[in-house]
Amino acid sequence: MRTISIGKAARESGVKVPTIRYYEQIGLLAAPERTESNRRTYTDDDIRRLAFIRHSRELGFEIDAIRTLIELQEHPAAPCAAADAIARRRLEDVQARIRKLRALEQELERMLASGVHGRVHNCRVIEVLADHYKCVHEVH
Repeated sequence: MRTISIGKAARESGVKVPTIRYYEQIGLLAAPERTESNRRTYTDDDIRRLAFIRHSRELGFEIDAIRTLIELQEHPAAPCAAADAIARRRLEDVQARIRKLRALEQELERMLASGVHGRVHNCRVIEVLADHYKCVHEVH
């Protein structure tokens, strides 16, 4: 079984060294074996786990959701419903954020389309930013 240093584990997994230590501290990654000189050593399984965590974080999953997904991963014959539910909640969060961003986009477009004037005293951008009631959307 191959073992590598934390630096090499970081390079291979794409996870920074301090982040690897943090994942160990919070229990997402098991404490690694140590050499006689007390240096951490990581296995290919650790690298796969780190890559799983990194990819999950890139997709915006929260630490608790990742912890649950890791636990599910340890039971390959179990139903996938719990993992599906976690992914569905994340999708709903993303969709809600997209709706808010679209509202923001529309508000900014409307603000700019309302007329561009040459002076700040009659600038629609300043006017709308100063009075939220002039916005079309309540939340953006």
